[in-house]
Amino acid sequence: MLRLDKVTSLVKKRKRVGRGGSRGGTSCKGHKGQNARSGGGVRPGFEGGQMPLFRRLPKRGFTNARFKQDFAIVSLQNINDAFEDGAHIDKEALLQKGLFKLKKSVKGEGVLLKVLGTGELTKKVTVIADAFSEAAKKAIETLGGEARLTKEI
Repeated sequence: MLRLDKVTSLVKKRKRVGRGGSRGGTSCKGHKGQNARSGGGVRPGFEGGQMPLFRRLPKRGFTNARFKQDFAIVSLQNINDAFEDGAHIDKEALLQKGLFKLKKSVKGEGVLLKVLGTGELTKKVTVIADAFSEAAKKAIETLGGEARLTKEI
């Protein structure tokens, strides 16, 4: 017959340390001290009062990250595939063709455009951009096209 005092649990009970029994009152935490307390312990990087490593190392030097200019990159191969012979190419034309996208944080004015000389150009075009690689400028001008900087306009 089934009796409630004879029923065994299907789930093993978790050990509650620090309440007497085989582990004792300290429950393997030693005697007193910061690490024996509930919520005790030290923050990451704390070295017992010694000057921590992140404060011993020098914080010197210069970073140019605030002044970094991000360029949208377009290759000559992309220009050759997307435009006809004699085309006038600027940022708006490239945006309409979908050759580069504006970043979410930057409105259209802050984006700088650079043309790289990867791929082959077979058409005479006029390209207006913020920067050109030497190979791109040479390839455009050898076909009789024009590579103009936006500063010159």
